[in-house]
Amino acid sequence: MIRPVAWLLRQPDGPSAVRRAVWVVLAGCPAFYVLTYALHRQTMAMFAVFGALPLVLFCKLPGPPLLRARTLLLTLPAGLLAVTAGTLLAAHDWTAALGLFAVGFVVSFLSAGGPRPAAVAAALQLYYVLPCFPPYVPGQLGDRLAGLTIGFLLTIAVDLLLWRDPLPVPYRTFLADATAALAVYCSAAARLLGSEGDPAAVREAGLETDRALEAAVLSRVPPDSRPASVSLRDRGLNHTRAAVGHVRTRLDGVAVDVHAPDADAAHLLRLSAATLRHTADALHSGSPAVTGASGELTDAVAAFDAERARRIGDAPSPERLRQDAAVRAVAEGALVVRQAARIALGDRPDPHGHRPLGPFAYAAVPSAVWWWRRLSVHLTPRSVLLRNALRIAAALACARLVAGALSLPHGFWVLLATLSLMRTSAADTRAALLPAFAGTALGALVSVGMLEAVGERPLVYAVLTPVVFLLGFSFGAVAGPMWTQAVMTLTFMVLFGQVSYPGWDLPALRFVNVVVGGLIGAAAGLLAWPRGAYGQLRADVGEFLLRSAVGCRAVAGRLCHAVHDDGSDVLLPARRAMLLAQATHLEYSGERAARQHGSTDPPWGAYMLAGYDVVTGGALLLGRHRGGGHGPPPPEAAAELAALAERVAGECVRSARALARPGAPGPLADPNPARASGPLRAADGTSTADSSTADLLLIADAEAWLTAVARDAVRARGAG
Repeated sequence: MIRPVAWLLRQPDGPSAVRRAVWVVLAGCPAFYVLTYALHRQTMAMFAVFGALPLVLFCKLPGPPLLRARTLLLTLPAGLLAVTAGTLLAAHDWTAALGLFAVGFVVSFLSAGGPRPAAVAAALQLYYVLPCFPPYVPGQLGDRLAGLTIGFLLTIAVDLLLWRDPLPVPYRTFLADATAALAVYCSAAARLLGSEGDPAAVREAGLETDRALEAAVLSRVPPDSRPASVSLRDRGLNHTRAAVGHVRTRLDGVAVDVHAPDADAAHLLRLSAATLRHTADALHSGSPAVTGASGELTDAVAAFDAERARRIGDAPSPERLRQDAAVRAVAEGALVVRQAARIALGDRPDPHGHRPLGPFAYAAVPSAVWWWRRLSVHLTPRSVLLRNALRIAAALACARLVAGALSLPHGFWVLLATLSLMRTSAADTRAALLPAFAGTALGALVSVGMLEAVGERPLVYAVLTPVVFLLGFSFGAVAGPMWTQAVMTLTFMVLFGQVSYPGWDLPALRFVNVVVGGLIGAAAGLLAWPRGAYGQLRADVGEFLLRSAVGCRAVAGRLCHAVHDDGSDVLLPARRAMLLAQATHLEYSGERAARQHGSTDPPWGAYMLAGYDVVTGGALLLGRHRGGGHGPPPPEAAAELAALAERVAGECVRSARALARPGAPGPLADPNPARASGPLRAADGTSTADSSTADLLLIADAEAWLTAVARDAVRARGAG
């Protein structure tokens, strides 16, 4: 046994598999033995062991043991409710199926709230499935609830006492690397503006920043590390990532469009780089105190604004104004990165200190409200999460009706197979069926031999149970899905052998049930959105770009007061489209289609970058200039700015069309349309009475933002 164990421990998932196998033994066997042999409460014993098994095998909860324990304690009332509903609705096949549809949908859809609800979803569905079959015995509800509670508490206790799995790399570490790389890029751009830098070094720093940001993309981060919940910490981490990406794009405007050396701008970039370095150190350490004070950069931004206003009297060129606007946007973005990171690291700012539409307004929103906002985004047929919930619910309800109509003994195996084998696409479900069927057949053959050899000797099965659990769930988890199904078949046999001798035909019945359940899941996947996230991703990213195009026009209109500022969020449609596109991309990254088409996929991240800049940059621009002490810009400048916004929106639309029609990309336009747009020239050409300093600064900031959006949209088409 030494060599197989050594081989197991050398595998990437080997130590974790051994830990879970030991966890199953310690959480499931003692309660089962005591309740079965000492107290003779067989129903309670079965629900104790089947209460522990799904939690250990199917619930891959992220975080340290104390956080997992708290999550499981909060899940226990929902598990008790599921068992109660399954017991009471088992009187009729149709009531059980309707209840299963409701439970399957609600539990699956709530997984949109983050990784912890998603982790316990399968267990909650199984807690309803187990008691929803005949015989209808509501009198056993007390034993069932007591058994489930015992299984939960033992699972939590063993997890707290058992040795620890290595904690995953926290997402803040990936962000810290990206922020540190961005600081280097910012320093290189500062040297370039100070006539000390090398353009080649600036380009290399930009590429290094791109690589670090790519490593921080959620689809490339291990699931245990993703900030996907609605907690304020995860919201802060996501905001930090968005702000880092925004500063990256604005630095492009500095590095590419350098008009003339500028000591003041170079100084501001050096302070921005220092702030980013402090923020990276804080993210690495996990302490918000390391970020230090940002007063120096804040004062420098104020001084730079005053200098920009003073330069207006010297009639600077439009190019110089755009350069100053890009530098100012970088500094503002660095301050946003710092504050978002502090929120993610536990700093809780004054909830009354943020404007309702300000960049940190989410810090004052309770998690319950954020839960509803997250779910409401996915209340659309375009949402892959809603589709998956509907598909799972319909498949489970149909499986329950089929099992009842065929009067299949142990019909919960049909539903277990449907739930465990169905994937988000028909191709993935089809690929999972053959190993599952082969593994079940193998387990059935071994089980028949075991049952014939052991016969009606419960104590022998009692001795075999921990051996099957320990060896089966440790080696099976590493060997693949076929061996997992074989182990599950053996598990059921050794447990049932201690309650009532199952007979040699029970393994064959399990094989039939698994085949029926797998085929129902395959049929559901084939009939309902068979392409999974792959079939929706192009549409969602394209919709994000289209909504971003509308956002460009809306922001420009509000800045020019062409659209009345009623306090509403004109970027809300783009923000909602962004969340849908992100969810679809995250799901697609785990599908088989992503592995098959990965080399020919369009650059999804590059296409979404333009939309990110619309959402992040547009919000900062509106927050800075809304009610900024100026009236509408001169008519000529306002018209030119609206025309520029229309051209940039056209670039976003062309990128969306190029994405929708692979192989026929749209024409590459000027990546810097602001060079020929003339809004600043129009503003500079009006009389002093008509063109205030605030007007010129507003138009310069808007041009810099729109130029960055256009550059990203054009670059995406070129990369595609």
